[in-house]
Amino acid sequence: MKKLRKGDSVIVLTGRDKGKRGTVARRVDDERLIVEGINLVKKHVKPNPMKGVTGGVIEKSMPIHQSNVAIYNAASGKADRVGIKLLDNGDKVRIYKSSGEQIRT
Repeated sequence: MKKLRKGDSVIVLTGRDKGKRGTVARRVDDERLIVEGINLVKKHVKPNPMKGVTGGVIEKSMPIHQSNVAIYNAASGKADRVGIKLLDNGDKVRIYKSSGEQIRT
């Protein structure tokens, strides 16, 4: 079970975007994820008339390692760790480690 999923609100712990918050747009692989508005780079794009792409400089979100972000707990207003709890009916749910409350999905 992945601890950070698409749609989770996260906060950046290290790097040039430290302290910024964003939403997980997608997981690239097991370790990296793309967060909206975080780790932006300028990419020079060549025009491609066959695909209808105009050239120029675009801003693009690049992947960030999941160890450099933490889930944002809105109740406490801080970064939090994610735990996994087994319910009585056999389902696994994610919880905030600090409060023990369930993370909504």
